Amino acid sequence: MPNKRIALVTGANQGIGFQVAKELVAHGLTVLVGSRNLARGETAAKEIGTGAIALQLDVTDPASISAAAQRIRKEFGRLDLLVQNAAISNTTLGRSTLQAYAQTTRASIVSLEEVRTVWETNVFGVLAVYQAMLPLLRHSSDARIVNVSSGVGSLTLNADFTSEYRKNFNPVYGASKTALNAITLSMMIELENTGIKVNLVSPGFTKTALNNFEGTASIEDGSREVVRVALLGLDGPTGTFTRWENATIPW
Repeated sequence: MPNKRIALVTGANQGIGFQVAKELVAHGLTVLVGSRNLARGETAAKEIGTGAIALQLDVTDPASISAAAQRIRKEFGRLDLLVQNAAISNTTLGRSTLQAYAQTTRASIVSLEEVRTVWETNVFGVLAVYQAMLPLLRHSSDARIVNVSSGVGSLTLNADFTSEYRKNFNPVYGASKTALNAITLSMMIELENTGIKVNLVSPGFTKTALNNFEGTASIEDGSREVVRVALLGLDGPTGTFTRWENATIPW
């Protein structure tokens, strides 16, 4: 497929990942719908239609990541766009409100196992997928990585006493996004003299399973900035951290 851009979206069987995959296909890309559960990925790809291909990918499983990279290399020979969307916010999904969960995740009492589990997906998983897919991105003439983060991870915003994010910042989800931002910055620095662009995007407080559907923005609205940045052309910027519409988020 020499003329069609090849994209991989992680965590694309639902929520923002699904919407991003759907919109990228609508823009003419071939999209690999990354899903930890292959059956759910196949259902999502079928719903999206022609141009969407299910790909089993568990970002916490090295064997799964390796197999996904090998399949992409064998079938396409390259990767043009990597959207790292897969993330979790907690291990009690659907069983706790955000307010109740916040009371159990203060730094003094939070379960270290909870922290490790969330970081395994949100931080280490992103780095592992980056390492596996970078050789494929190097075969593209117009490669871009878009890591989906959150303004909740901004140290600048959380250090501001007037910030709405401050009171809920914790070592679990919030700090995992801070770590993701830092790791993404290291990617930006590593690749700044190459043709591979790297961007961070926040979808905002979107109504998804990540927040037990307590978010206020729609999936469509939450996906807008991710899609906008993912579709930036060869001359588009790198090294940015934004929310809709192209509003800079402080680190």
